[in-house]
Amino acid sequence: MKLLLDENISDRVVPQIADLFPGSTHIKSVGLKEAADSVVWDWAQQHGFAIASKDTDFYPRAIVFGHPPKFIWLRVGNCPTSLITNLLRSRYEIIRQFIESETESLLILER
Repeated sequence: MKLLLDENISDRVVPQIADLFPGSTHIKSVGLKEAADSVVWDWAQQHGFAIASKDTDFYPRAIVFGHPPKFIWLRVGNCPTSLITNLLRSRYEIIRQFIESETESLLILER
């Protein structure tokens, strides 16, 4: 279960979730900082990542195009990095089931 964290999530989250989500990365680490959403979407699809973002821009894409990639929308607003880390860690089982699902394209996580 590899997550691609969007630019609105701190790259400091990656090492804090690496034990649960090995291979995860941040868009900055793969040269996609400030890339168009379509480019991020295509990259995630080609490399087998699920996108995690606080940005609403991926929501319609997930609805219209389905998956892959899967999209995890973190509806948390402005918040500390620790909250995002805790949210991803505490919802690990839900995220795992979502990523393994043949039918689901969108997962919304809130505080």
